[in-house]
This record gives sequence, C-alpha cells and structure tokens, in this order.
Amino acid sequence: MKKGLLLNADVSALISRLGHTDEIVIADAGLPIPVATARIDLALTQGVPGFLQVFDVVTSEMQVERAIIASEMAAHNSALHQALLTRLSRLEQSQGNTIGIDYISHQAFKTQTTHSRAVIRSGECSPFANVILCSGVTF
Repeated sequence: MKKGLLLNADVSALISRLGHTDEIVIADAGLPIPVATARIDLALTQGVPGFLQVFDVVTSEMQVERAIIASEMAAHNSALHQALLTRLSRLEQSQGNTIGIDYISHQAFKTQTTHSRAVIRSGECSPFANVILCSGVTF
C-alpha cells in the first residue's frame, strides 16, 4: 500500500505524469470543466473535500513553480485567498524555490483550464475557490 498522504490513484497518476510547466487545476464544485479536459471528481457533498484539503494533499507530492488565481478571489473570498497565499508561502519554504503567482480574470481562468492536464474537482462551495498549479522540476 502507498505510504504517502496521497492515496487517490487518479490524482497520484496525474502528478507522476507531469512535466515541467504542465498545469493542473484544483477547482470548487461549480467551475465549468471543458469537455476535452480530464476530470478527477473528488466531490462527495457540499464542502467535502474542501479546496484547501485537496490543495494540501496535491502539493505534498507536486513540485509547484507557479500558481494562477482568479483576481476575483481576493475580493469575493478573501479568507480563502489569504489561506491559499499562506500555504503557497509555506510551500515555497519547503520546496526551496520561489512560486510565482499570477492573477487573471475569472473568465480568463476558465479559458486557461483548457490547457490543463486535468481538473481536480473538490466539494468546495465558496466563490472563486480555484487555482491552476504549474509544475516545476525538482533539480
């Protein structure tokens, strides 16, 4: 049996296949997912699992170089936005690299998801609870 935090086979396989600059999305329950983009649906019920829970487990195994966030998150979900920034800062420290953060409109964010390897759908039901993570390298 796998020993690490990440037990979901689909998410684990996704991360193991990422190359430098590949993108994945961690999404709330309402983000539209493009038909051609792989969907890994973790949502069980409203709020389960939460966005930050999924973020924590995914980033425990993924090297992150850059994060893309909808600019609306800061104004419309400020507590979650601050928690995400705190986690990204901690991730920088544990990985030993700088994580770039880009803000784009929510409309541009939805368009950007078409370039992602997959969207991991959480059960989060708060506004703009989405992030695109860009894969880095460990060397």
